[in-house]
Amino acid sequence: MPELPDLTVYRESLQRYLSGKRLTRIRVINPFVLRSVEPPVEAPEGKAVTGIERLGKRIIICLEDDLFLVFHLMIAGRLAWTAVETSPSRKTGLAVFIFENGQLLFTEAGTKRRASLHVVSGRENLKAFDRGGLELTGCSASDFSRALTSENHTLKRALTDPRLFSGIGNSYSDEILHSAKLSPLKLTSRLSAEEIRTLHAATVAVLAGWTERLRKETGDGFLKRVTAFREEMAVHGKYGKPCPVCSTPVQRIRYAENECNYCPVCQTGGKLLADRALSKLLKADWPRTVEELEQIRQSL
Repeated sequence: MPELPDLTVYRESLQRYLSGKRLTRIRVINPFVLRSVEPPVEAPEGKAVTGIERLGKRIIICLEDDLFLVFHLMIAGRLAWTAVETSPSRKTGLAVFIFENGQLLFTEAGTKRRASLHVVSGRENLKAFDRGGLELTGCSASDFSRALTSENHTLKRALTDPRLFSGIGNSYSDEILHSAKLSPLKLTSRLSAEEIRTLHAATVAVLAGWTERLRKETGDGFLKRVTAFREEMAVHGKYGKPCPVCSTPVQRIRYAENECNYCPVCQTGGKLLADRALSKLLKADWPRTVEELEQIRQSL
C-alpha cells in the first residue's frame, strides 16, 4: 500500500501536472471503484483543479465549486499520467480522468478490488475520511509521545494505526523500528522516555529520507515506481537476507495478509519473535534465539 513518502510525491506530481487544468471528462471503467452516488460522477466535469491534498492515505483532487475527487489506492491501486489518449486494460483499469493537457489513469492490479473513488461536494464532508492520526511531517516530540502512548499496543500496531499516526503502513513501520532499534512487539506502555524520543527521531528521519529519495527518482516527471519492496530498504521484504548493520539474517512474523520484518540482533537482543502459526505448531521446538535457529538449519 502506498504510504506517506509515496503519497507525498504522488501529490506533488499531480500538483505539477494538474494545477489550474480543467477536467473535461471522467470515464469509469469498473463501476465498483465508485463508492458514492451524490453528487454524480459527472459533476466535476468542466471544473478546473484548484489544488491537490493528502488526507491520511487518501489523495484528494480539489476542483472548482467545492467539489473533490477522493482516491484511496489501498494495496494495489496506482495513478499514472499520459499526455496522449489511451485506455488501461479492462483487467486493471478502474477509471480515466481526461484533462485538457492529458489523462490520469486509475488502475489496480490483482483480482481484489479494494481501491476506491468518492466524489464529494463541500469541504466539510471530507471530515468523514479523516481517521484522526497525527501528521508526522514536522510533528513535535511531545505530540508524537502523546499519540504513541494514548493506547497500549505493540509498536508495530501503534505505528500503523491510522487513528494514531497518519500515513504509515507495513513497510515503513518495519524500517522505522529497525532504525530505532526497537522490537515491533514491545508495548507502548513499556517504553522509556528515551526510547520514545529515539522512535520519534527515527520516524521523522526515515519518512523524510524516503520522501526525498522518491522526489529525486521522479524529478520533474510523474511518480511511476510505487512499491512496498525496495532494494535499498534495510529489513522490509528482506527475510533471510543480511541486516545492513550487523549482517544477521532478517527474520519475520506472518499475520493475516501481512508480515513484520526485523533484525533479531539490532532490535530484540538476539531473541526470535514467535510466529503465531509456526510457534504453535512447533511448541517447545520453536527456536528462541538466532543461535538455536542456526543450529537447526545446520542439522537439516
